[in-house]
Amino acid sequence: MSFVPPADWQDIKGFLAEDEAETLFRHAQNASQMGPLLEIGSYCGKSTICLGLGSKPNDSVVYALDHHRGSEEHQLGEMFHDPDLYDDSSAAVDTFREFRRNIDRARLADTVIPLVASSELAARQWNTPLSLVFIDGGHSLDAALTDYRCWAGHVVPGGILAIHDIFPDAAKGGQAPYAIYQMALDSGLFVELELVNTLVVLQRV
Repeated sequence: MSFVPPADWQDIKGFLAEDEAETLFRHAQNASQMGPLLEIGSYCGKSTICLGLGSKPNDSVVYALDHHRGSEEHQLGEMFHDPDLYDDSSAAVDTFREFRRNIDRARLADTVIPLVASSELAARQWNTPLSLVFIDGGHSLDAALTDYRCWAGHVVPGGILAIHDIFPDAAKGGQAPYAIYQMALDSGLFVELELVNTLVVLQRV
């Protein structure tokens, strides 16, 4: 089964290339046969939809974890700030309404479970093994390290750890995702399956 995006795919806000979307969908199809998936950094749901569409035929679920207040680069005055996602009443970024609208339009409300919290808080009492963890949260070193340390250990043997925005050349992008990619390999717990554009896919041994 190939990836068939929703009709409004191009209108969904997000930073996911088409080849990366196809890769997430394909691995979600396979991994979801083993259990639930978890995404860190859902933003407006573009990658969540890829994971959800891959998981739905297996009656699995995707935990979509995001505080929905935007990463560092989404804040007022920053490079990727989107005024459409800024809530004047609370003087803060709020992507949850847009996320929920996109998930509903994709007919994935029965597959995607939103977790509106920080990564560290959600992980505090987490005990559910995960077939796939996709890290695409904050790109500061502290945020990336927190995501990796909180969630990589929950991936089951044979499961997938995917990390977005891998830039070996610092001149082309931030280095925090690349740093946790190297940590995963150095741990001996993961082997690399493929690198598609800026998305790396690792498997738990």
